[in-house]
Amino acid sequence: MSEEKDVVIIGSGPAGLTAAIYASRALLRTLVVAGRTPGGQLMITSDVENFPGFPDPILGPDLMVRMREQASRFGTEFLDDDVTAVDFKKYPLEVEAGGEKYTARSVIIATGASALWLGLESEKKFMGKGVSGCATCDGAFFKNVPLAVVGGGDSAMEEALFLTKFASHVTVIHRRDRLRASPIMAKKASEHPKISFIWNSVVKEITGDKSVNGVIIEDVNTHKTTKLDVKGVFVAIGHRPNTDIFKGQLPLDEKGYIILKEGTYTGVKGVFAAGDVHDHRYRQAITAAGWGCMAALDAQRFLEGRD
Repeated sequence: MSEEKDVVIIGSGPAGLTAAIYASRALLRTLVVAGRTPGGQLMITSDVENFPGFPDPILGPDLMVRMREQASRFGTEFLDDDVTAVDFKKYPLEVEAGGEKYTARSVIIATGASALWLGLESEKKFMGKGVSGCATCDGAFFKNVPLAVVGGGDSAMEEALFLTKFASHVTVIHRRDRLRASPIMAKKASEHPKISFIWNSVVKEITGDKSVNGVIIEDVNTHKTTKLDVKGVFVAIGHRPNTDIFKGQLPLDEKGYIILKEGTYTGVKGVFAAGDVHDHRYRQAITAAGWGCMAALDAQRFLEGRD
C-alpha cells in the first residue's frame, strides 16, 4: 500500500488536469492516474480554436501537454497507467493501478466519455483530417463545403443543424428509414433547406488523399453502393461514458453516466466527478475544465471539513 494521498484524480483530460492544478495549488497531496493513453479526447483533435487564452489555434495534444506541465509545476504526481479496481465502500478510499493500491482521502473521477465510431480503417486514417465527432469543435473549419453527418438521434440532428452555419450543404446518412430523434428535432432538421437525408444506408468507406473527399455508402436493403462527395464526415452515433469500473460503486444512470447529488459530489463519501463522465450535454474542453475546478474545490472543502 502506497502513501495516502489527499486527492487521487482518475483521468487526465481537461477535467482531470484542471482539478489537479487546483488541488495541488491548495497544497493537497495529489496523484493523477492518467491512463496508458493520457490526455482524453483532445489527443485526437487537431486545431483547437475555442479554448480561452489562445488567440491562435493550438493542437489538442499540445494543449494537454501544457496543462500537464502546469499541474506538475504545482507538485502533482502522475501515474501513466489504467485504474484496474476501486473500493469506495470503505474509507479511506482505495484505487488500484499499475499493480499497486493507493489510499485516498478523496477521489475525483474524470474518466470522460468515448465517442462511438463506425469502426472503419479509413475513419481512423482521416481522424482530424476531415473526420470528427464534434461539430461545435470543428465545424468552423468546413466553410462553404458539403458535409455528411452519420446518425439519426438528437445528437446527429443537433450536429447537422449546427453545421448548416458553415457548410454549403449537410447530408444526414441514417441506417434506418426514420429518425430516432425527438419529433421537434426531426422536424427542425427535415425542414431546413440545407439538410437532406439518405435513408437505409451505412458508410462503408471514407475516401480521400490527404483529407476527406467523399464517402462510399451502401443501401442496407439492396446492398448497392454509391459515392457521395463531401469534404468532412461528422460521426454522431452516440457517446459511452467510461464508467464500467465504477459499476456497483457509484450511482449511474441508465446510460452509465455518473449521477451527481450536489455540485460535483456523487453521494459517496469523498468521491467527486468532473467532465464528460457525467456531463452528456455540453461535452466541451472548457466546460470539462470548469467541472474540474469545481470538483477540486468541493474536494478541498470536504477535506477541510474532516480536518
